Amino acid sequence: MVLASTAASALQAAGFVGTWDTDVRAGRSVLDAGAASLMAGDPGLAGTPLPLDAALGRIHPADRDWVFGRIRHVRQTGGPVSLEFRIVTGTGETRWILNRGSLTPDADGTLRGRGAYIDVTDLHRDALQAAEGNGAAHGATDLNEAADHGLQIHAALERHGDPYLRSVSGMLLLGIGRALARRDP
Repeated sequence: MVLASTAASALQAAGFVGTWDTDVRAGRSVLDAGAASLMAGDPGLAGTPLPLDAALGRIHPADRDWVFGRIRHVRQTGGPVSLEFRIVTGTGETRWILNRGSLTPDADGTLRGRGAYIDVTDLHRDALQAAEGNGAAHGATDLNEAADHGLQIHAALERHGDPYLRSVSGMLLLGIGRALARRDP
């Protein structure tokens, strides 16, 4: 009992939100209560197979396309997934979420995914406060233009297939996204 309480406290301190389990063939994900509440906006959806749009119903509009694109890609290829993106809560607050997991074939060869959501908003608040203090939150037009070009580059490199270049372009997009988030919390 003490171990369970200690583990629960550690998970809460780490920002643990909840878990997901995806049946790729069915195109559905099952969320636990924590994930259903924060990510889909309804804890009553816990345990219900949901399409991607419902399971990630609260994703920030500016992050939606690239996150859904990355998820669709890993649903085709399998492997690890690690995405950091914004959501908008029911009260309008923007929060940063780390989605970490892996998609692997089960005994029948069907691709299944399991992972967790972790709230990392506190890490971004520190960066936002630092940026506001030194004036680094300016240049929105340049960042938007860089994001547009970065998305085009990333899409071209996805078609090219080189994993290293895709990784580098993904890191570039993550950096641009973080800079935009600091500018527009």
